[in-house]
Amino acid sequence: MATGNYLINLYERCLKLPFGRKIFSAMFARKAPYFKTIKPLITELKPNFCQLTFKKRKAVQNHIGTVHAIAVCNGMEMAMGALAEASIPKHLRWLPKGMNVQYLAKTESDVTIEASSSESTWQPGDQPISVEAKRSDGTVVAAGHITIYVSEKPNR
Repeated sequence: MATGNYLINLYERCLKLPFGRKIFSAMFARKAPYFKTIKPLITELKPNFCQLTFKKRKAVQNHIGTVHAIAVCNGMEMAMGALAEASIPKHLRWLPKGMNVQYLAKTESDVTIEASSSESTWQPGDQPISVEAKRSDGTVVAAGHITIYVSEKPNR
């Protein structure tokens, strides 16, 4: 079902392909190459919601063998960015402004991250996007929000 949003349309087209989620996730991660470091997989994308996962592996671990907090934040920022691009009306634009995250538990497994917002998010001004990371047993390991600044696109 085409929504008119370029990113949702691309996601839906990719889902029809073998390994479509992997293909889409790799393409989106190329937008900000640092996202590739966690090898993310976007598992769900729709307006005002994005879920992604990434595996616990040596490259994302810290000195005590848990997933590094910055790897978790990287996933949170990617999920927020995909949500924003999939949700924002065509006449608006967004920029990240700040991140407030609480680290609540050790991340001892693969990670699932969810970013969520509401329809009221998409108006000019500072807007919070909720982000939450969970380990495989469902324990929330980090939660917070990423503030984006939403503004009108300039007339060209």
